[in-house]
Amino acid sequence: MLKEFKEFALRGNMVDLAIGVIIGGAFGGLVNSVVADIFMPIIAMITGGIDFTNMYVQLSGTPVVNDLEGARKVGATLAYGNFLTLLINFTIIAFVLFMVVKGMNRMKRKQEAAPESTPVPADVAILTEIRDLLARR
Repeated sequence: MLKEFKEFALRGNMVDLAIGVIIGGAFGGLVNSVVADIFMPIIAMITGGIDFTNMYVQLSGTPVVNDLEGARKVGATLAYGNFLTLLINFTIIAFVLFMVVKGMNRMKRKQEAAPESTPVPADVAILTEIRDLLARR
């Protein structure tokens, strides 16, 4: 049973999947940083300094502090600013994945379009040359 588990765990697909999950986690952190540190400040500057992360509508209770976390502790809160941030995250991730797939498809098309040239044997090349010379006479 231990041998079967080892074969299953070390199968190529499992290792590829593990690598994909680890890179995906790192990629998620990178995208979150790009959104929080680059795009959201630009959007806040364009909109006059609005911070989307703390935008919410209090549905029940009275928030003690003007902060999303404080509002959530008091009662039901509709955090639409957080939704906007996650929507931007999703859009960036979808665009980057689209560009990756587009690039891979382009490389695949180039590989398919490149014809495989097989070397012509010397005797066939000489016979072809003789035939062409005779055809010109």
